[in-house]
Amino acid sequence: MQVIDWDLAVTTGTRLVRPGPQVSREEARQAVTELRTLSREAEGHVREFTKIHTETAPQPATIVDRPGWIRANVEGFRVVLEPLTQRVGNSPNPPPAIVTAVGSRITGVEVGAVLAFLASRVLGQYELFLPPDPTGQEPAGRLTLVAPNIVHAEREMGVDPHDFRLWVCLHEETHRVQFTGVPWLREYVRSQMTEFLLASDLDLPTLLERLRGAADTVAEVVRGGEGNLIDVIQSPAQKAILDRLTAVMTLVEGHGDYVMDAVGPSVVPSVAEIRGKFAHRREGGSRLDRTVRRLLGIEVKMKQYAEGSAFVRTVVGRVGMDGFNKIWTSAETLPTTQEIADPGLWIDRVIGTPALPA
Repeated sequence: MQVIDWDLAVTTGTRLVRPGPQVSREEARQAVTELRTLSREAEGHVREFTKIHTETAPQPATIVDRPGWIRANVEGFRVVLEPLTQRVGNSPNPPPAIVTAVGSRITGVEVGAVLAFLASRVLGQYELFLPPDPTGQEPAGRLTLVAPNIVHAEREMGVDPHDFRLWVCLHEETHRVQFTGVPWLREYVRSQMTEFLLASDLDLPTLLERLRGAADTVAEVVRGGEGNLIDVIQSPAQKAILDRLTAVMTLVEGHGDYVMDAVGPSVVPSVAEIRGKFAHRREGGSRLDRTVRRLLGIEVKMKQYAEGSAFVRTVVGRVGMDGFNKIWTSAETLPTTQEIADPGLWIDRVIGTPALPA
């Protein structure tokens, strides 16, 4: 049973996505070549600074355009949502075929529209969930950089292209190092996401109630209020799981931001200018743009960068990088959302010594 029409999602997304910046064939070739080179350079800097090592052989970054990013994310969504699709298909009381057919097309269009919005904004990502490789030879994850968006951002901010590209690579390569150097971390995130999906309420009355709540949230956000769709559509059982997912994603995003800024001064001469302009850019955009970002929870993600980075900076400052790296020991040593807000609690629990005053 198909819950989402994935082909329609790709078609819709690639049709709606805005074109990238105008570049010549030579400029495009040069950008792709440099991003591949800088991703390898950045990985060396990240591994040396973080002291996270892995036996996994370095892999070149995958450079894509906006439609390519949409197709890659649809592949990832299919993998992530497979447990939920199987559950719906094996349900003793599955929805009527006509409802499934119409619903899958509606959700396909919706997913495509969301991806079209995001595809012009994402600079890069580490794709955790890829279709299974029959040969078993391909890596479990993939680093993807969206070349048109990186070029657009550096032009819009008026920053040095080489420096900005390396700065972006430092952040994204940190995620690759995290998930290849900490082997259990990918499976932990996957299991939490599967548990989150299977904890959803699938009966029609509950679904209709959630949709009404979502409509109210949209109206409230458009009027300038708070809230996002993720908070509205989740079940009570999902809230606890989401809390754990939020904590780990705040950690990995904040760690990426911390590393890019800590390594930056030694290898990116204009890092201070880039950080200042990039922070201003994150906060900008039209009212419509800010509204959509709030609805999709993107504003929450921006908050994660700041909170996670502050947590990492505080812990490293008090117990050093070796002490901080105990965080990667197991799922039990990951911080809770409360500990991210108060790093001393994590230090007391995991390091076992009283936190020094800030």
